[in-house]
Amino acid sequence: MTSDSAHVLVVDDTEASRYVRASWLRRGGHRVTEAVAGGQALELLAAQEFDIVVLDVDLPDMNGFDVAERIKGDPRTAAIPVVHVSAAFREAEDRITGLNRGADAYLTEPVDAGELMATVQAALRYYRARTLAERLADRLAKLTAGTMAINAATEFDTLATEAARATATVLAAPATAIGPAADGGRWIARATVDGEVDVIRGTAFDEPPVGMSTVTDPPWSPGTPSAVVLARGTPTRPAVLLAVPPEAVATDEDRTLLVQLAQATALAAEGLWAYVEEHKLALVLQRSLLPRELPVVPSLPMAARYQPASSHAEIGGDFYEVTRLGDRLLIAIGDVCGHSIGAATIMGEVRHALRAYAVEEEDPARILRKLDAMLSRFHSTKGLTTMCLLLVDPADGATAVANAGHVPPLVADHTGTEYLAVRGPLLGIDLPRPPSTHLVLPPGALVLLTTDGLVEHTGTDLDDGMNQLRDAVRPDVDMNALCDDLLERFGRDKKDDIALFAFRRPVGAPSAGEET
Repeated sequence: MTSDSAHVLVVDDTEASRYVRASWLRRGGHRVTEAVAGGQALELLAAQEFDIVVLDVDLPDMNGFDVAERIKGDPRTAAIPVVHVSAAFREAEDRITGLNRGADAYLTEPVDAGELMATVQAALRYYRARTLAERLADRLAKLTAGTMAINAATEFDTLATEAARATATVLAAPATAIGPAADGGRWIARATVDGEVDVIRGTAFDEPPVGMSTVTDPPWSPGTPSAVVLARGTPTRPAVLLAVPPEAVATDEDRTLLVQLAQATALAAEGLWAYVEEHKLALVLQRSLLPRELPVVPSLPMAARYQPASSHAEIGGDFYEVTRLGDRLLIAIGDVCGHSIGAATIMGEVRHALRAYAVEEEDPARILRKLDAMLSRFHSTKGLTTMCLLLVDPADGATAVANAGHVPPLVADHTGTEYLAVRGPLLGIDLPRPPSTHLVLPPGALVLLTTDGLVEHTGTDLDDGMNQLRDAVRPDVDMNALCDDLLERFGRDKKDDIALFAFRRPVGAPSAGEET
């Protein structure tokens, strides 16, 4: 058979007519299957693949119009062209009926060999062109969807997963994608034709040259030859590799699609590398702006933690600060809104401004007013900041608290664990703010300060997260163990940074006046 040949179903209950038409088609290079009735033709169409149907109008069990209509009404066979052949003279209405009910052409006897062959070839040309266009459109749609998924990947293991899935889907073949890991290793993802993917950690291997090649004994699948494409965004970056069975890239179109997928994966990996480097830079910057160590105050032991957002999230502006003001301590925790190097930079400005204002002002509310004025003037669009300030006298527990839109302090003592009722507008919007709240922390009281990254949970209210945190804190626990436990329980895989600060008035510390 040649590339122009087709599998033709000839349906006619008259043996002589069926024989003649089948003979002409076979001499024309086509493969022919014969049927004598409409029901038999439909059964054959359900069981085999055909390129065209030559269908007599008059059949013993049903007319050809009904058969054509059923062929076109079945999604599995709707695209197959149908040529009606009538052995008797038909009125124009019959031709119109045949064409309206699914026929692609209508011939009336006498039909000579040339007319039948030309009609079949014309119908096949249209059918094949439409099939090719639909196949190309389907592949392009899958390529577009796969490329979008590749570019949406926020981690290297996800990138390998989506690259393998896209390759298997576009080329309708099992596929392997090998990409870099942020720590220098490899991610190996294997996808089945139906899109199921298994991803594992791998090790480095001898890479084939950049471009397309055939590897007879690949280390990722020993003994199984693979057609591979190796691509990299820049010469200094680790390469990405896509592999499929050699038969999956039998045409130039197949090879082009595989190369496009590999290049898209390499470009997406380059973007992830840039993001990883920016994240590391911002993290180093932010850690450099946090206190290197906490002051040692036996009458007010402290513990603090800072946990950056998960590796695929941008850096935030969370911070804590402890400043000595004579015999008292000014303790702050805050969060510059936003996630970027810019947020971390503003956080540094806020922290240094806080320490500068504390030289002149000791009252937390007045310090917040000055910080609000600074942010409103110099960072009016990007400097929105939440902060909670506490001025604590370790000697007697006398404490002044002012809050600017932040999670309030959580106080645990022998009476229970509750959030302080201290509120105020966030900084950077130039609104009036309330005076400081004064209270006395009793001996044994533990105070926990946190940013909202610890208590925010996707799909739940902030109040629910705050209630869960309150229920997890007791006054008598070791503070370092408490901070580690809270990060383990509530801080895993968060998209926001977390700052934690805890301090305690030891049991046996002297008491002072009551709350005012």
